[in-house]
Amino acid sequence: MSTSSVPRPEPAAPSGPLRRSALPEAVRPRRPQGALPALALFAAVRLAGVVVVIVTNHLNGHPLVRSLAHSWDSRWYLHIAAHGYGHLIWITPTGGVQADWAFFPLYPGLIRALTTVLPLTPGQAALLIAWAAAGVAAYGLYVLGHHLYGRAVATALVGLWAVLPHSVELTIAYTESLFAALAVWSLYCVLKGRWLWAGSLAALAGLSRPTGFAVAVAVGVAAAYEVLRRRGRVPAGLWAGALIAALGWLGYVLWVGQQTGDLLGGYLKVQSAWASRFDFGAGALRFLRALFLHGGGVVYPVALMIVVVSVVFFGLLCLDRAPLVLVVFAGVLVLLVVGGSGSFSSKPRFLLPVFPLLIPTARAFARTWRVRPAQALLVGGALAVVSLLYGAYVTVVAYSPL
Repeated sequence: MSTSSVPRPEPAAPSGPLRRSALPEAVRPRRPQGALPALALFAAVRLAGVVVVIVTNHLNGHPLVRSLAHSWDSRWYLHIAAHGYGHLIWITPTGGVQADWAFFPLYPGLIRALTTVLPLTPGQAALLIAWAAAGVAAYGLYVLGHHLYGRAVATALVGLWAVLPHSVELTIAYTESLFAALAVWSLYCVLKGRWLWAGSLAALAGLSRPTGFAVAVAVGVAAAYEVLRRRGRVPAGLWAGALIAALGWLGYVLWVGQQTGDLLGGYLKVQSAWASRFDFGAGALRFLRALFLHGGGVVYPVALMIVVVSVVFFGLLCLDRAPLVLVVFAGVLVLLVVGGSGSFSSKPRFLLPVFPLLIPTARAFARTWRVRPAQALLVGGALAVVSLLYGAYVTVVAYSPL
């Protein structure tokens, strides 16, 4: 009998996270398939969130898009875009001086650039950038999830990110969507071995938010691991990418230090005026004591629950044996949220870009969808309704800082 007529068994699926580099070239997918339904789902949920916010503004007698383009930190970004740095301060009730140097420059810089070339107001430009970045981030989540686990998990990952309680903040004039877009594509480039791209995107992420250095740390640790694994025989791009990764965050911090006359400590003093510092959880413990003694309405207990769940999800991510670069990125940001001071109501927003925390749940959701689609649809729909209603509540009704 000719061997060509003997059926060949299918190759066994690799255990754990799917490592494309371990597959033969012939069976590696050239591009992720099925992204359009996932992106349509994300867009539908977040567009519904925008509509609910607009309706809630109307019912409360507010300008329809005020909560989208002019909430809390949005005003600082818009002022920086229009006038530059060093022109806006705020004196707190306790006499503290809060300066605009606390806000990183990439987002206001993009707003300024867009209003220069298009007939848009700063608020319109800010929203356009935030919405476009949210779409880029959602596609990045799909591509990364598809690369590691396949289409079903990738779709679930995008869907879960869309229905987080604070996902409304991906579509207001804030930096979370921009940071998430840069972070997810940087981490994806690490997984693909594209170190120069990974480092360049990490540098831009470092210019977008104070916590942007988490991407640089993840890229640096992943690069160090590759050096050890390959015993030093690594491409030159790896070294360059690892060095470039930290330049954005470090460059801005040093610039603020130079502006304040204290090169190394100036930025920390600026953040300290905003009660934002890493105090190893002392501020969080004081908050918990006050919450249990005096209560905190709706926003603060929900924020506490989200922070606790994020710690649990990080443990599940580690047990899931996710790629090192994702674990480091998530771990740094969770540590900053748990150990940092500042308004506790803002902590869920800081966790929005920490998409790796959703990976174990996305894998479980994908398995449920295969065997019990009705149950998965019911859970997903319930999460979407909660996200839409709570998003409108925190942006329009509640007076707690976002």
